[in-house]
Amino acid sequence: VWESKSSSFTAEARKNYFVDTTSNAVDVTLPSGTIGDTIRFLDVSGTFDTNDLTILYGSSKIQGASANLDVGTERAGFGLVYYNSTQGWLLTEK
Repeated sequence: VWESKSSSFTAEARKNYFVDTTSNAVDVTLPSGTIGDTIRFLDVSGTFDTNDLTILYGSSKIQGASANLDVGTERAGFGLVYYNSTQGWLLTEK
């Protein structure tokens, strides 16, 4: 399932998001995950380098760190998969 987003939102596991940051930066809050949950993001307008996408770690780590993931690469497309509370959400492709 793919959805289009152009403002801040809370992501849902097993969903994919076309993200348009033409007008503003977008913040995404990650859900609490269970092992194997996946979420994907795609820069549909080629503007992450102008208005970035920030993945907020919330209650689950990202790549083992309690820190946000800022994506500022034009045309970036990537996925996250949840492993456990120690590692949290891990990048599956860049």
